[in-house]
Amino acid sequence: MLIHKQPLERLVVAIFEAVGCRVDEARCVAEHLVEANLVGHDSHGVIRIPPYIAWVREGKLFANREPKIALATDSIALVDGQLGFGQVMARHVTRLAIEMAGRHGIAAVALANSGHVGRVGAWAAQAAAAGFVSLCFVNTSGGGILVAPTGGFDRRLSANPIAIAVPVRGGPPLLVDISTCAIAEGKIRVAFNKGHNVPAGAIIDAEGRPTTDPRVFYADPPGAILPFGGHKGYGLGVMVEMLAGALTGGGCSKLGVPRLEQAMLSVLLDPRKFQAEDVFATEVRRYIEFVKSSRTVAPGGEILMPGEPEERSRAARTKNGIELDEKTWSQIVATADSVGLPADKVQELIGA
Repeated sequence: MLIHKQPLERLVVAIFEAVGCRVDEARCVAEHLVEANLVGHDSHGVIRIPPYIAWVREGKLFANREPKIALATDSIALVDGQLGFGQVMARHVTRLAIEMAGRHGIAAVALANSGHVGRVGAWAAQAAAAGFVSLCFVNTSGGGILVAPTGGFDRRLSANPIAIAVPVRGGPPLLVDISTCAIAEGKIRVAFNKGHNVPAGAIIDAEGRPTTDPRVFYADPPGAILPFGGHKGYGLGVMVEMLAGALTGGGCSKLGVPRLEQAMLSVLLDPRKFQAEDVFATEVRRYIEFVKSSRTVAPGGEILMPGEPEERSRAARTKNGIELDEKTWSQIVATADSVGLPADKVQELIGA
């Protein structure tokens, strides 16, 4: 199924409005999910529609919740997401952090008790577009325990993504957006839907045996994801639990949590407070050019900076459309039907 950005957004907005979201909330969620597909992060795109709708119905996620400020100083804030849609909460937190860092040069804003915030890199990039260096750390309090510690095979950590963005004058930001595990759960779901295997070294079964079969991860008992890079990814994952879990008050991963609550710590720095604006921007550009000047292993090869693959995917998919596998599309159509949008209405919304 090949579908362009605007009709796909129109469909997603209609689905979330049908489940009770105000139009502004539905649009926020839709734009964020489709944006994830555009930049090539299908694991955080519209494949998330069915579980989001299921969580609303199960009372694990709530429409139209407003963020609640629990604490605010000049440069620190604590925000309670009240189990509302994470895209709405993360957007609010990022805007708040931009405002605070703009006044004081630095801001640390903690979001707890939020629904799934989606592609974390989007929030770091939003801050970078406003001129700020941004660091984001995200965990779940327990509903998203997926990862085994190095040396073990029971799930004990969340995927624990980290996103760091640096503004680049005249171009898109440098952007690192990674989970601290070998593969994002959403990518396992994408592989499962497509009938593909996952890369070797990414997951194990319930007895700790390596496997590439995504069905094993969702079996009963389930498998687990491995940290990336062995002890290095594991160490980073533990530290994200400390920053996004313990420090925000959202809590570190624990068993027995029925809801997929997420927490995010966002730290913004205004480079203009550290260096003259021209000095910072010039050094960033100089270093990019220096790195790209490296000889390439492959003849005629190219050095890409962090964030460039996403920008190229955005350009290609904006022009050519977003490819959705048959199973993912059928799940979206079934979810739409379940909220009162039958197949003919879906076809009308996407202009088919």
